[in-house]
Amino acid sequence: MNKKTTGRLLIAAIYCCFMKISYSQVIGVQLYSFRNQFKTDIPGTLDKINKMGIREVEGGDSYGMPADEFKSLLQKNQLKVVSVGADFKQLEENPQAAVATAKLYGAKYVVCFWVPHGEDFTIDDAKKAVAVFNKAGKILKANGLSLCYHPHGYEFLPYSNGTLFDYIAANLNPACANFEMDVFWVKHPGQDPVALLKKYPGRFPLLHLKDRLPGTEGNQKGHADVETNVVLGTGDVGIAAIIKTAKKLGVKHYFIEDESSRSMEQVPQSLAFLKTIQ
Repeated sequence: MNKKTTGRLLIAAIYCCFMKISYSQVIGVQLYSFRNQFKTDIPGTLDKINKMGIREVEGGDSYGMPADEFKSLLQKNQLKVVSVGADFKQLEENPQAAVATAKLYGAKYVVCFWVPHGEDFTIDDAKKAVAVFNKAGKILKANGLSLCYHPHGYEFLPYSNGTLFDYIAANLNPACANFEMDVFWVKHPGQDPVALLKKYPGRFPLLHLKDRLPGTEGNQKGHADVETNVVLGTGDVGIAAIIKTAKKLGVKHYFIEDESSRSMEQVPQSLAFLKTIQ
């Protein structure tokens, strides 16, 4: 092999490595996936997460440990907190507390995971959610943070010519508040995650990756047996197609969330599957 050929091969190899680095997607984890393990061993659980190769997490809870100590353990294990949770009441009554939590962990996003409601989610619930999120989102934005709402399926009840989710999306100020899509909770009430991503491009900066046991009966209540959470790619949510669409539409952060009792075994398998998606 002559020097000219060798040089070309070296350039090609460097280019391929560069492309792989540039287009590979960082996959994080929602720490709630390991809530049961944290009950007995916080340092050991964070060490295991680190050894999985995970570098980004979504959290906000210190699982009974002083927050500063928990933060130190996160840093020790090279785990960067991208987003933290805040409940609806806190955002309604004291959004500065959510700001403080996000600032403590160095997060850029604050996520609300549930809107309180009665038997069914109603238009009045949706209107209240919009008002709270727009107001809190403005305060968070002034502090350099972004607010996202994580739908749980009950928002897809019919309303007008669409759904209650469509009402929320149309009335939230995108400069102050957007969404985190949990693909399980879009599939579970009978919606299509890919179609929803395309319908609202740029409105889902965060994505929860969660797959569902085939044959699971869906509902619009926001509840499901956690044991129906299976290894990504083995369920009926359509993870590969979602990932490909999400990348094209510029979703910024991806978190595996596995609520099953098998999360410590399943998350590494899910990571392995995600590496096969081109």
